[in-house]
Amino acid sequence: MDNIKQEIKRFASDYFEEIRAIRRHLHKHPELSCEEFKTSEFICEKLDEYAIPYTKGVAKTGVVGLIEGRHPSRKVIALRTDMDALQVVEENDVDYISLVPGKMHACGHDVHMACLLGASKILMKITDQFEGSIKIIFQPSEETYPGGAIEMIREGVLKNPDVSNVIGQHVVNTVDAGKIGIKAGPYMASTDEIFLTVKGKGGHAATPEQLIDPILIASHIIVALQQIVSRNANPINPTVISFGRIIGDGRTNIIPNEVNIEGTVRTYDESWRKTIHEKIAFMASGIAGSMGGSCETRISHGFPFLHNNENLTQNIRTIAIEYLGETNVIDLEARMTAEDFAYFAKEVPSCFYRLGIRNEKKGIISNLHTPTFDVDESCLETGMGLMAWLAVRTLQE
Repeated sequence: MDNIKQEIKRFASDYFEEIRAIRRHLHKHPELSCEEFKTSEFICEKLDEYAIPYTKGVAKTGVVGLIEGRHPSRKVIALRTDMDALQVVEENDVDYISLVPGKMHACGHDVHMACLLGASKILMKITDQFEGSIKIIFQPSEETYPGGAIEMIREGVLKNPDVSNVIGQHVVNTVDAGKIGIKAGPYMASTDEIFLTVKGKGGHAATPEQLIDPILIASHIIVALQQIVSRNANPINPTVISFGRIIGDGRTNIIPNEVNIEGTVRTYDESWRKTIHEKIAFMASGIAGSMGGSCETRISHGFPFLHNNENLTQNIRTIAIEYLGETNVIDLEARMTAEDFAYFAKEVPSCFYRLGIRNEKKGIISNLHTPTFDVDESCLETGMGLMAWLAVRTLQE
């Protein structure tokens, strides 16, 4: 296997400039969730160039390719990337800045796609050196509910041929380029969206005795709901309730009739997740009612929590060390962000790891989902080579 590893590393080095150009093209032409039509066309053009058979239009804009080695039905694994961008105005001073106003690949999905294309090109060069098949999944709409993963699963992406494992790679700004991070077991939280509509009786702010103030009621609700975390959640089960949007369209001297509140709830336990929903609705309604108003609660059920299969993830960690060296594979902590890769992990044993992109000397330190997010592009060589190596070795395992 050492010969194959060295061959993969050589290909990753040889293809770096091409894959960097691909990443920059994708970065300049971002498309939002469910709108990835040109991105999909570009991916198909590259797969045609690499002579990889594929199906397009999966979950509207998704693309699924198949790379077959010797005895292709022996075992099938999948490598997955996401495709969509975010509604962020880019502020970077680079020659590959987004050309689409108000849209940006601020979460690294351009890097993910480029790495998978690079890995796919490498794998096509060594099909005579591994047994089994590798599905390559270009998934749309990761950033928006209900997410593209569940739609692709419903359309049979894990079938015909049946997939044994799915491996996903995602950038992270806290790990240096050239390294990866990984964690077995529960890794990312479930995520649901909270929508509260608080209704009262508006009017002149100087006559509070004539009103039922929905802004005051909303304030009490927001504070009170934090008690679900501090007094109802098991301290060893991470839970977050946060609110990011409050709309009370009054004025300095006008109390509105209605206030709308939007937030998120996240945890790692499906049973507790259901209980949280019930408690939010019960408390919000009770508080509003006790103050003379009312509150309607709607909770949009989002992604499940992401569980990295312990055995597979430990194998992936060992295999990654073979390729990168032990000092370049670090252990991560669980985090409360969410990912619809979790749907794949619910279907088959899966592993979702992090590709380092940080370079403090170059000033590449910005967090994901920010206007100044960027990557040390040397991560592309690491990312594409490692994905190819993980695929070959996982098929072997």
